[in-house]
Amino acid sequence: MESMVQRLSRTVAAARTLQALTRPLLEILLEVTRFESAYLTTVDEEHGVQNVLYALNAGTLQMREGLQVPWRDTPGTRALDEERMYADEVARCWGDSDAARGLGMQTCASMPVRFSSGQLYGMLCAASSESAPLAPEAESMLRLFAGMVAGFAEREQLRHALQHANQELASLAMLDALTGLPNRRSLTEELQRVIAHCRRSREWVLVGFVSLDHFKEVNDRCGHEAGDALLCTLGMQLSAAVRGSDMLARFGGDEFVMVGMGPSLDDDGDQIARDLQRRLFDASSACVGLPGGGQFSYLGASVGTVCLPPDGTDLDDALQKAGAAMYRTKAARRKPSAEAAH
Repeated sequence: MESMVQRLSRTVAAARTLQALTRPLLEILLEVTRFESAYLTTVDEEHGVQNVLYALNAGTLQMREGLQVPWRDTPGTRALDEERMYADEVARCWGDSDAARGLGMQTCASMPVRFSSGQLYGMLCAASSESAPLAPEAESMLRLFAGMVAGFAEREQLRHALQHANQELASLAMLDALTGLPNRRSLTEELQRVIAHCRRSREWVLVGFVSLDHFKEVNDRCGHEAGDALLCTLGMQLSAAVRGSDMLARFGGDEFVMVGMGPSLDDDGDQIARDLQRRLFDASSACVGLPGGGQFSYLGASVGTVCLPPDGTDLDDALQKAGAAMYRTKAARRKPSAEAAH
């Protein structure tokens, strides 16, 4: 017959989740204590709630997984307060516990599950509806198992926290810190995806390039705080001007780029590009408040748009053609000013 040490060794080696570790431990607890129920709870001291996480039942007393009770009403609270891990007359000792009375609990043995910091994670318990003695080895076993569960749960929480932090860092790495828009890296990945999709769907590839004219003058005249406010305002307005399926990104210091999938290649690509250019230009004017009061008006950016066939188009080609279209617009906007100066 397999020894207890062998069972524990096999359980620990095979466990990949807290549940996979805990359930075999509860089986052993029932065998050793001969009680009717063994269970692990979690305790939320801030909100005053205890939750039954895992339970194994073998008798009249049935502990239901997912059961929530007020923490201050449980035998576990009283056991901690009195430093008493075992009671075989629960109704007499802790008769004010509605949870124990509702379950018909008469015998209870419990051990706190604490992290290395001392934080209470929960309680490891065994209980019965009849008065029952506690086996000599049960207390040391409860203490051992509580330590095993605490160590595993703490590592699991740390692993989840690290995974969440890594996901947040990955997300931040794809966003512009000032505007919250996707950044250049996000844009290039999305553009590659759009080109590949349009090759399959036989749709146009839409790219719009927006450059803020005289942005340096805004910073020099009004201050960098005003320049940042302008970038954030235009980012929101430009985002609102494109479809939900499109991506608008902050591509550089004073540049935004939009990418999206156009309609079928049978449709007029030039007209689509002109319509997109007009929408983006209309969204590039803004009135921005100054830190010291007052406001300044920004009269619009240079916008270039292209509608490209997906075959023969790649990332660099699409960005180069959209940039070239933007520079043609920028040159055309400067020409009237130059002629007026003469």
